[in-house]
Amino acid sequence: MTGHIQQPGGRGNPGPTSSPSPGPGPGPGTSERVALKKEIGLVSACTIIIGNIIGSGIFISPKGVLEHSGSVGLALFVWVLGGGVTALGSLCYAELGVAIPKSGGDYAYVTEIFGGLAGFLLLWSAVLIMYPTSLAVISMTFSNYVLQPVFPNCIPPATASRVLSMACLMLLTWVNSSSVRWATRIQDIFTGGKLLALALIIGVGFVQFFRGHFEELRPTNAFTFWMTPSVGHLALAFLQGSFAFSGWNFLNYVTEELVDPRKNLPRAIFISIPLVTFVYTFTNVAYFTAMSPQELLSSNAVAVTFGEKLLGYFAWVMPVSVALSTFGGINGYLFTSSRLCFSGAREGHLPSLLAMIHVRRCTPIPALLVCLHLGAHGLWGRRHHHPHWGPHLLPGSILEKQTKVCAQTDRVHDTLGPGAVFRGLPPGLPGGRGKWPHGPALSNAHHGQALEDTMRSCRD
Repeated sequence: MTGHIQQPGGRGNPGPTSSPSPGPGPGPGTSERVALKKEIGLVSACTIIIGNIIGSGIFISPKGVLEHSGSVGLALFVWVLGGGVTALGSLCYAELGVAIPKSGGDYAYVTEIFGGLAGFLLLWSAVLIMYPTSLAVISMTFSNYVLQPVFPNCIPPATASRVLSMACLMLLTWVNSSSVRWATRIQDIFTGGKLLALALIIGVGFVQFFRGHFEELRPTNAFTFWMTPSVGHLALAFLQGSFAFSGWNFLNYVTEELVDPRKNLPRAIFISIPLVTFVYTFTNVAYFTAMSPQELLSSNAVAVTFGEKLLGYFAWVMPVSVALSTFGGINGYLFTSSRLCFSGAREGHLPSLLAMIHVRRCTPIPALLVCLHLGAHGLWGRRHHHPHWGPHLLPGSILEKQTKVCAQTDRVHDTLGPGAVFRGLPPGLPGGRGKWPHGPALSNAHHGQALEDTMRSCRD
């Protein structure tokens, strides 16, 4: 494999630099820059955000929010609130992405603002826990739904699910190693497919609504509580909803590959987050036109139950949609997590081998192979049947333990980025003020200045 190490750009330097490539070039003695190509346009940027947010959760188990809310109306309010909080977080990341146009997302921002130690700890928790666990969970969900028609009356064998999951990871790793354009096209197609599936659910829900099947949505019924939710229940309901919005910050992991990131990064965020909030809210409204709260709580796969009740012969569309959705989610996770490893190696927090880029394909192949290895490690853990989650979580005891830790780690990561905005940008960056480390580098009057300048230039 031919490749070259992309060197760190240094603090405040928006663009990485590299030495002349030793590999094949246009001619002898010719030097050319070896770097990740800017091949992600506005449409692909939107599909990266939407495709990583919308996974299997909205199809399978939105009942977690309903279970802890105690009423239909409060559950819908939690979904809208989750979208609002996500929008606030995404505005913070739009500001950070414009001010610090470096790939790596949370890691790049935390390293730039809080220092190398904080970035190092965040990077290793993501590489060892968050992304391998997420890849294994999503790939196992994909394989279970693909194998469901083959084993209609029983749970698919664990070995078969693992083998198919591994084949899926290897295929998508090869695609991402071969071409960024291929990877983004797959993301575009499968994100469009999952949006069409959700549009079908919403459309059928509207038909049901106009036919008068909205008893559960009437205010008198929607806010009838079958239990009085405590503060703890409300917190759990919001936590369940926030998990469904996970992935809203993934575009910031590939900032250096965006075409005109100063304009397209905020635009993609402003388009994607409201769209996902709308889709999530009205998908849940559609579910309640076909199912009572008790039916929804008793279903292990809400979209499948919805399809069986209303789609008749076309009920098979829902399991296929879940499989396609998870396939696109795996592609998105591989695409973004490999850039995190690449950025960490470029800053010296991971082995320098992972900062190598293929000379001709301009893809971070070593970083992708490490992500594949870590995902495979999660898949092939020692078999253990959880007494409550059973086969729906996964057959690896290591993975089950990691999943619990991942839930807490993910929330910490999502908090650090917005916290960096209020901590302030260091001098030398757009909008940076003050001296480190005596106090916040940005006064309140300068928060959001870089994003404001960007949006003004977009209008012009």
